[in-house]
Amino acid sequence: MKKKRLLVDMDHVIVDITSQYIKWYKDATGTEIERSELLGKPEDLAFPQPRLIRDFLHMPGFFRNAEVMPGSQDVVKGLNELYELFIVSAAMEFPQSLIEKYEWLGEYFPFITWHQIVFCGSKKTISGDFMIDDHFKNLSNFNGEKLLFTAPHNINTHLNGYTRVNNWTEVKGLLLKNLSYS
Repeated sequence: MKKKRLLVDMDHVIVDITSQYIKWYKDATGTEIERSELLGKPEDLAFPQPRLIRDFLHMPGFFRNAEVMPGSQDVVKGLNELYELFIVSAAMEFPQSLIEKYEWLGEYFPFITWHQIVFCGSKKTISGDFMIDDHFKNLSNFNGEKLLFTAPHNINTHLNGYTRVNNWTEVKGLLLKNLSYS
């Protein structure tokens, strides 16, 4: 039986980029921003100094030192055994992120091979049965089942045709249901 193809985004899905923004912003300005202050706002406009947030994306270490999204490692490992799984990240806009994201995956998701990593400029050409992503722009052209992973910037948006998943426990329940993986 052919495995179904599952595409998993990195930032805000398996990588806790929101916590990284908050940490780096505090380190740079001395101002601590609460996660609740970011809800419903675009990532780069949610902070008092939006240009600084954009600058972080070009700084060495920003992507490499981000935390793992809680619960993602065990669930992705289980999904990797049952699906044709690919990690897909629109990373080309930030070229230094390529090696950082690759190394990050090697550290936290060592069971993902280099054959399963897709760094691209646009996800419009990516196809599969399921895609887990936090951005509508990436899911809107996708031909399979669209799983919107909750992040502060998309918390208040609801569109038909998307299944919202709030955390990795919900992903597990949806994609590993009726399967023996625990």
